[in-house]
Amino acid sequence: MPILKELHKEQKETGKVFCPSDLIERMGKTINNPESVYYWCWKNKIPVFCPAITDGAIGDVMFFYNYNNPGFIVDILGDIVKLNKIAIDAKKTGMIICGGGVIKHHINNANMMRNGADLAVYINTAQEFDCSDAGAKPEEALSWGKIGAKAKYVKVYSEFTLVLPIIIGECFVRNFEKAKGV
Repeated sequence: MPILKELHKEQKETGKVFCPSDLIERMGKTINNPESVYYWCWKNKIPVFCPAITDGAIGDVMFFYNYNNPGFIVDILGDIVKLNKIAIDAKKTGMIICGGGVIKHHINNANMMRNGADLAVYINTAQEFDCSDAGAKPEEALSWGKIGAKAKYVKVYSEFTLVLPIIIGECFVRNFEKAKGV
């Protein structure tokens, strides 16, 4: 609530309209706690996109704040533009999508703007027969140009909190020193 109050005051004074990623960045800065993912993203200038920011506790807080202080505006379109521009300007992109739904759809669509991601890993338990976006295999994204025609891709059928640490350990941690050129 204090962060929304601060942003709303700033919005009234400057006319700046904030995107969800701006709100999340401010949360990371204000939290100022090394145990927070948002803190580390803020500290390292890594944008965090949340197209469904109004779905859940943050949305509830935004509603209650706006109920008593009307006029605070959050620009969701601004984040779509930022995300798509990052994808379009990238030399290469890779996706590790944990779960599905809105987030999967947005990152896939951003990559469609650049003729597809170069690499893709989907991690979820959803199946095609349930007709959910999460259940769609990478081949579906390939058919739309969300994954590039020459891309490497895989779908891992698992609960992602189980396998993501293993994937990170195997792919990134093991090669960390090598990547630094040590």
